Amino acid sequence: MVTSPHDLASRAGAEVLARGGNAIEAAIAIGAVLAVTYPHFCGLGGDAIWIVADRSGRRRVFSAIGQAAAHPPAADPIPTRGPLAALTSAAVVDGWGHALDWSARHWGGRETLARLIEPAIVLAEEGFPVSPSQAFWLDFRKAETAGWPGFASVFGAAHSTGTPFRQPQLAETLKAIAAEGARGFYEGALARRIAAGLAAAGSPLDAADLAATRTREETPLALDYRGLTLLAPPPPTQGVTTLGIMGTLAAFPMEAIDEGGADFYHLCVEAVKAAFDDRRGLADPDFAPQAVEAWLSAGRLAAHAAGIDRDRARPWPPKFQTGDTVFLAAADAEGGAVSVLQSLYYDWGSGVVAGDTGILWQNRGAAFGRRPDDPNRLAPGKRPFYTLNPGLALDGDRPHLLYGTQGADGQPQTLAVLLSRLIDHRLDPAEALRRPRFLLGRTFSDGRDTLKIEVDAGEAVIADLIQRGHEVARLPAGSPLAGQAGVIRIDADGSVTGAHDPRSDGRAIGVDRPGALS
Repeated sequence: MVTSPHDLASRAGAEVLARGGNAIEAAIAIGAVLAVTYPHFCGLGGDAIWIVADRSGRRRVFSAIGQAAAHPPAADPIPTRGPLAALTSAAVVDGWGHALDWSARHWGGRETLARLIEPAIVLAEEGFPVSPSQAFWLDFRKAETAGWPGFASVFGAAHSTGTPFRQPQLAETLKAIAAEGARGFYEGALARRIAAGLAAAGSPLDAADLAATRTREETPLALDYRGLTLLAPPPPTQGVTTLGIMGTLAAFPMEAIDEGGADFYHLCVEAVKAAFDDRRGLADPDFAPQAVEAWLSAGRLAAHAAGIDRDRARPWPPKFQTGDTVFLAAADAEGGAVSVLQSLYYDWGSGVVAGDTGILWQNRGAAFGRRPDDPNRLAPGKRPFYTLNPGLALDGDRPHLLYGTQGADGQPQTLAVLLSRLIDHRLDPAEALRRPRFLLGRTFSDGRDTLKIEVDAGEAVIADLIQRGHEVARLPAGSPLAGQAGVIRIDADGSVTGAHDPRSDGRAIGVDRPGALS
């Protein structure tokens, strides 16, 4: 089974599985199509985080995170858009190459990168209908995009849902990657064109920064929750935050608490607040020590749980992080499982298109700070604090749940609600994704640090939360601000179920046997 936020991407991945490919190969095909069909949330100019596991006990993280330019800008504060925001390299393509090499070594993968990205090339060249999500975010930013270098020439006409949208320059870039391999993005003729386009726009990145970009293979963080092992990526990602929330909730009888009631939302929100306190120290471990063992220690999590008042909300807020991304996952018949997030950081990233390549560059560097005492302070070659944290739950050594979501600060919040509903309440993936969710903190449309909750939670629940001291703002049912999540569940008998968020444009597709999609 595969899941992603766009039907065309899910279909590309399912077709890889149907012809005998493995989950990593399917995920690359999905990610490449999403880089074309979901350009507002991800692309070749962005990054990715992978978690990979199989029945033999292998569990790895591929951190495809770009580093800051060797000569970063002196701007203070760091801009959120424009060429000075395009200050970290992009590692998503290197991540595809690394994952494909690992697939060949450990899972017997035989697919080539050229074949896997062929559907993406066709869609970029021949076009596809603009999705409702792309149209929404282009319209939402229409007052800003005129000042983004190269943006209007690529995306300016793609305003209406269903409008045919072609990206011929991006198609040529993908063809070059197919011909030269993943490292062609970082070294060689294509890399020189990318570097020249970024330099012309005013970005501090250069050819040496591209050449220095490498995916890191790491051991995932792990936490036991109700007998399952939850895996998350290590710093500089906020994977430890998601695990911290779940470790705090483990102290409460969540299975006995109505998952649609005020008690459930209150406990989840208060666990989020406690975990976010520890998140302030997250940064690149090459530059700042990371107290992961202390943050996830039994004593620390017990203290977080003991500090929760079941009847009263704790004061809030800390610093807000925005961002957008896409979650995709794949599970194959041999037990291979892959959970991936790809991102440009904000919707439309920096807004900068790199010359004639058609590549929209991320603004992940805007996540850096400037204060001398900030562990996430900008420095040459440093990786920024990272909101991406796809997840994977093991039942013993067997992959059981694949999950992740779009939403920056909202990612660990959405995952906590989903995981409790999936594990404590045994909801199926589609129902768990459909149920109301919350978002604590500011959003694009509401600058207050309120507890935003979808109105289908019910007025009685909202009134109860207000009574407990939460400052509540109402979101429409099915609001995209609640994240776009996906889930695949693999049961012990081998049956697989999955879904993608009704708040997105995507779906899950199963493969019953070679060539048969469902």
